[in-house]
This record gives sequence, structure tokens and C-alpha cells, in this order.
Amino acid sequence: MTGAPTGTARAGAFVHPALFYRSEREYLAGTVPFVRAGLESGEPVAVAVPGERLRLIEAELGADAAGVRLLDMREAGRNPGRILPGVLHAFADAQRPGRRVRIIGEPVWAGRTPDEYPACAQHEALINLAFRGREATILCPYDAVRLDGRALADAHATHPVVIPAGTDEWRESAAYAPEQVVARRNEPLPPAPDAPVLDFAAPTLPLARHVATAEGARHGLAGTRLADLALAVAELTTNSVVHGGGSGELRVWAEGGRVLCEVRDRGRLTDPLAGRRPASRDQRGGRGLLLVNLVADLVRVHTGETGTTVRCWFGG
Repeated sequence: MTGAPTGTARAGAFVHPALFYRSEREYLAGTVPFVRAGLESGEPVAVAVPGERLRLIEAELGADAAGVRLLDMREAGRNPGRILPGVLHAFADAQRPGRRVRIIGEPVWAGRTPDEYPACAQHEALINLAFRGREATILCPYDAVRLDGRALADAHATHPVVIPAGTDEWRESAAYAPEQVVARRNEPLPPAPDAPVLDFAAPTLPLARHVATAEGARHGLAGTRLADLALAVAELTTNSVVHGGGSGELRVWAEGGRVLCEVRDRGRLTDPLAGRRPASRDQRGGRGLLLVNLVADLVRVHTGETGTTVRCWFGG
């Protein structure tokens, strides 16, 4: 497969290229013509990249920027689990059914923490499943200078098409294997510190929420952030009771200036898009992990034969 990133895709095709760049010049050469081609063909266009890159694209587009949905990915996508439902689907699903959309999404940047990166890689892999059969082109830039080899290798594995740095040539990725990335990044979480453990079941769900809120407040959360923690704990503990064997364990602690909560149970997540798929208007239930992704700064999940652990981060 060859062609330019400004080209149009065949009807009904989902296209997901990774654009590698080594400089601002290469970044703009790979992104701005892509945006303008979408505008010229009447496609709705969104750009969700880190703020400093967003300003570069906006300035280069000039007056054309008025026709583009611009989002700072450092805010909208701080939690990688929020990007699919809160950024990509939110934009694509708001358009007329069957209308092709064009999006630039940059979820991986230098400075992503070791806690955040595995969720980023899973996100990039899961885009292919979430948008299969959709009329969409999602271009993902990767800094070939500042990102490490692991991130660049994962980019080849999670994107069926790659655009090498300094070129406008689209090539099929010989390393494309998104399912392997999802499985590999489903890694056990580092051990939690010696935080108190609360065993909960259906009768003690209110107690679990009360304990979590008290611990969050003790560690400095207040207002909306404390309410977000309470909501996340309520949703996760309820999921454990309903879907995770009827009981679970709750831990809340402070680490690195943020408050973390963790819920463990005996259930197993079998849907790789759980919590990353938007809820339909008529959907009853099944929104718990989605709500958690929407309010937390980061969500990491490990699931296996012996159970599931969900860990969430909340800043002040």
C-alpha cells in the first residue's frame, strides 16, 4: 500500500496510519496537508494533540483552523482510557451517519509516565477494533527522536499503515499485531504499598464508599476531585459485587502527589473494549468502567484467570 497522507480512502474503509516525525518541519508536513485535504473533501476534521503541537498546527492552518475541532490531548487524553469514548467516538459519532471523518490523535508523547504508557499502547491497539468498518481516518503522529524504542516498536504493531519520517509514503506495517500488544500490556500492576485493605460485599458497599472518601480527603482531595473518587469507588465495587464474584478488596493510598484507589475481585474482563466504548442512549447498565475512565486521571486494568485489578489515579 502506497500513497500520500492527503489521499482519500476507499468507501467503508477504516484507515489508521502512524506518522513518524523528527522535527517540527516534518510534523507540520505530515499533519497540515492531511487536515486541509479533509476540509477540501468536506470531511469533518478534528485534531487532538499535545498543546504545544496543537498551537503549531493551528498557526500553520491560519484561517482554516476555524473549521477544525482542536483539542489539547494533554487534557482530553491524560487518561488514555478516556480517548476512545471521550475524544474519537465523541467526534465521529456526532457527525451524520455514514459521513467520513478525519482525525489526528497523538496519545503518546515524550514525558508519558511509566504508569501511563501501557494504557497508551493498549489504546492504540484497540482503536483498530473500535473503529473497524467505520468511515474514518485516524492519523497518529510519533516523535521518532524523543520516544524510546519500545514506543516506536509498539507503533508499528498497533498501526496497519506507517509513514516513515521524512516521507509522505504510506507503507503496510510488517509488524502489525494489535492483539499481541493488548495482551502484552495486560501486565500485573506494581504491588500497592501497605495501605489498609477493606474487604467488601453487597451489604458493605456504602461503607466502602465512605472509607474511600474519608481516605481521599485525608490525603488532600476535595470538592469535585473527591466526588470523582467516590463515584469511581462506587462503580468499581458495585461491578465487583455484580460481576466479580460478589465481593472484593479495596485499597486507597497516596503516592507521588496523587490519590490512588484499587479494587480487586475474582471476576475476569473478557471484553477488551470494556470502559472504552460509548454508552448508547437506551443502554441500561454497563456504564461503570466507562464512568471511571471519564473521571479518573489514569486507569490501569489487569485481568486474568485469578481475577481482575483496577487501579485509578486522582490528582488534586
